[in-house]
Amino acid sequence: MKIFDWYILKRYLLTFFLMLLLFIPIGITVNLAEKIDRILENKVPFEEVASYYFDFTIYFANLLFPLFLFLSVIWFTSKLANNTEVIAFLSSGVSFSRFLRPYFIGGTIIALIALMLGMYWAPKASKGFNEFTYKYLKNKKVVETQFIHQQINDNEYIYVSNFDTKSMRGNNFSLEHFDGNKLKYKIHASAIRYIQKDSLYRLSNFYLRKIGESNDSIIFKRSIDTLLGFDLLDLTPPNYVAETLNINELSDFIKREEARGSSNINRYKVVQYKKWSLPVSVYILTIIAVAVSSIKRRGGMGVNLAFGIIIAMIYVFFDKVFGVMAEQSDFSPIIAVWFPNFIFGILAVYLLYNAKR
Repeated sequence: MKIFDWYILKRYLLTFFLMLLLFIPIGITVNLAEKIDRILENKVPFEEVASYYFDFTIYFANLLFPLFLFLSVIWFTSKLANNTEVIAFLSSGVSFSRFLRPYFIGGTIIALIALMLGMYWAPKASKGFNEFTYKYLKNKKVVETQFIHQQINDNEYIYVSNFDTKSMRGNNFSLEHFDGNKLKYKIHASAIRYIQKDSLYRLSNFYLRKIGESNDSIIFKRSIDTLLGFDLLDLTPPNYVAETLNINELSDFIKREEARGSSNINRYKVVQYKKWSLPVSVYILTIIAVAVSSIKRRGGMGVNLAFGIIIAMIYVFFDKVFGVMAEQSDFSPIIAVWFPNFIFGILAVYLLYNAKR
């Protein structure tokens, strides 16, 4: 690459990572200010707090990755424009398309990081982040009202009022087995715990009711270790489980849930498709940011940043609205996830065409 490419590329990457270093500590500080009372109240060990904020850093970065990139490109490109460096580059015979090359190289580096972050690093961090939140930060009364109700196969349904994935314990568990529309038996337990070394479930205050033709039989035991036809993922809230699986685990999980006829498939697919759409949005937002900020305007950098923030907010709005539509209706998840990129891709082409003129 030429000196010009290295100059732009270094500014691109340096500004982006400085933006991360600037906003992540702010995010941690705001989060800590909100959570400090509950952390102290629950006497959370320092090691767990440190681990939580390490996971929070990755979770927060992944959540706002496109916005950090977008604002950082607008910031340093506006500085180039205000210093008439953009005009100098273009006046020296460099075409606007050639001017974009180091941006695309930088975008490729960031897109690869975003890909790895979304596919593997963020799910692991999300698991730790959510486990800590459910264990220490959720209001107990709120947690008890949040129930998990899943169909695990054609004939069986499970229910648990809450489940801690870290301790692998849950409360108020029940399993119902149907033959067609007829209930054949029901298992109930006040508590359920997964014994990992034996791959068994320990049910406390076990209660089994078998429905007979003329009368029912009831079996009660204080505690029983038994095999059950589901795994821990079935005891995890649907809005939590998809975020904690890497791309391979999530693909297998979706296939299994489709075979079961799960009602949460759209929610899982939205998470899956977003892992692929995020790296693409890096290129789209880079083009928009360069096209917006490469022209020197009256009002300087502030005008470009204000315009950029407006575009970023609209992008987030589209992303959230279409995501919710897919999760809570029959709206296609793939259209919901890719539609914002499609709309902003058209905007990027339009702005790029005007910038070249």
